[in-house]
Amino acid sequence: MKAFLISIMPVALWVIAAINLLLTASLFVLWRRRRFHPALWMGLVAFGLFYDALILALGTVMQESGLFRILSLMRYVLHCGLIPLLFPICAEALGFKKIGMRIVWIVTAVMIAVGLAAGFVTQLEPKTVGTVLRYASADTTPAWSSGIQNGLSYGPIVVLIACGIIAWVKRKRPGLFLSGFFMFAFSALGPATGNFDLIFFISMFGEVLMAFFFWLYGKNRKGANA
Repeated sequence: MKAFLISIMPVALWVIAAINLLLTASLFVLWRRRRFHPALWMGLVAFGLFYDALILALGTVMQESGLFRILSLMRYVLHCGLIPLLFPICAEALGFKKIGMRIVWIVTAVMIAVGLAAGFVTQLEPKTVGTVLRYASADTTPAWSSGIQNGLSYGPIVVLIACGIIAWVKRKRPGLFLSGFFMFAFSALGPATGNFDLIFFISMFGEVLMAFFFWLYGKNRKGANA
C-alpha cells in the first residue's frame, strides 16, 4: 500500500489541488449569490487547503530554493491563521445570537493572531518522499509554536465534529459533522497504519472531503437565499 501511495502521489497532489480550487471557488460563489456569510468563512478555510495542496504539488517540479521555502512557510501561516474560522462556522450552525457571535469572534481573532505568530516562527527543513520535495517543520521549531500548531490541527476539528453532531440532531444538517469526521479520520489514518512519513499526503484526502461537505452544507442550508 505504501509503495502504491508513493507512486500515485505526484499526480494525486495536482488533482487534489485542482479539486480544492474548484470547491473554494464554489464556496465563494455560494457566498456571493446567497449572501450566506458562513460560506465565506468556509471558502477561506478551503483556500488554505487549496494552497497547502498546491505547494505540495509544486514539490513535484521545484527544487530546494529560498523561494520554495518561503512559499512553504506560508502553508503553516495560512493553516494556523485560517483554521480558527471553524469556530464562528460552528457558532452560526448552532444558532448563536448577536452577543454570542461577538464573543466567538473575539476568541477567534485571538486564536488567529496566536496562530499566525506560531506559523511565522516555524523552522523548515527539506524532506523528500518518492519524487516529491516538501519543506516540513524542523526539530528547531520553538516548542510553543509546535504545541499551538498541533492544538490547532486537532482542537477545532474536534469542536467541529461535536457541533456538527448537535446541528445534525437538532437541525437535520449532517454536513458539518461529516466535514470534521472525514478530516479527523484521514489525519489519524496515517499513524494508525504506520505510514508516518505519508501523514501529510493521506490527510489531504480528508481535506478534500472537508471542503466538499462544507460546500454541500452551504448549498443545502435552509434559510439561505436562492
